[in-house]
Amino acid sequence: MKPVGFVGLGQMGAPMARRLLEWPGGLVVHDNRADALTPFVEAGARAADAPRDVAASAGVISVMVRDDAQVEDVLRGQGGLLETAAPGTVIAIHSTIASSTAMRLTAEHPQVEIVDAPVSGGAMGAAGGTLAVMVGASDRAFRQCQEVFAHWAKHTMHAGPPGAGTRAKLARNLLHFVSFAAAAEAQRLAEAAGLDLVELGKVVRHSDSVTGGPGAIMHRATTAPVQPGDGWYPILSHVRDLGAKDLSLAIALADELGVDTPLARLAASRLAAGLGVPDTGS
Repeated sequence: MKPVGFVGLGQMGAPMARRLLEWPGGLVVHDNRADALTPFVEAGARAADAPRDVAASAGVISVMVRDDAQVEDVLRGQGGLLETAAPGTVIAIHSTIASSTAMRLTAEHPQVEIVDAPVSGGAMGAAGGTLAVMVGASDRAFRQCQEVFAHWAKHTMHAGPPGAGTRAKLARNLLHFVSFAAAAEAQRLAEAAGLDLVELGKVVRHSDSVTGGPGAIMHRATTAPVQPGDGWYPILSHVRDLGAKDLSLAIALADELGVDTPLARLAASRLAAGLGVPDTGS
């Protein structure tokens, strides 16, 4: 069994790579910071002086660096992976990059398998081996990656060909950061109402862990309107009715307290259409 490789041992990369120390074929790592390599060498991994030295032996290589420019440098710069990568080597890019980057690299370097495999779950998920990974890869490359990724991921999605993993991550992160903006709006309302924000945060995390949070409505395979005979119709209609009532009450409270709540107003106007059911009373 060939070694696996890991390039980029930062906040996310290091805990992911640590879980590969048990890989039967061994682990080869590279980072520009010598101090990042030390604990891996002490644990039995082999340190590489440059990315090319990782690719000289590894069959599946993970890359976790900051952005597109660093990905390009790791792959195609001086001493890059592509200098020594054997035909068929899988190069999995875990960084969040432009949606076109993996497709372009695949077209320009068909001798290797370029995989875009961004992750979700943060450093805690990386340390615990519970990340979700969204994989854009050929069927062959996906099969090669699965066993490796299973060391640090609890959920693996084969999103489609190269580029699809990044598109899935961008959609997922749209929800993530829009939710953060909504949380900030909710906190402003709660603060104006004299509530303990820390305790309210505990309530939010608890209830989301039970209900699944925004992902609880993401079970349909389409965003088309729900037909009345569909089993989802009464469920999502009920969600619409509850949402319309609760949002209207929250907006009324915000008006009373002088708190601007543009996201709540936007949600009230678009909730029914977003759920795929008619507006209340229509």
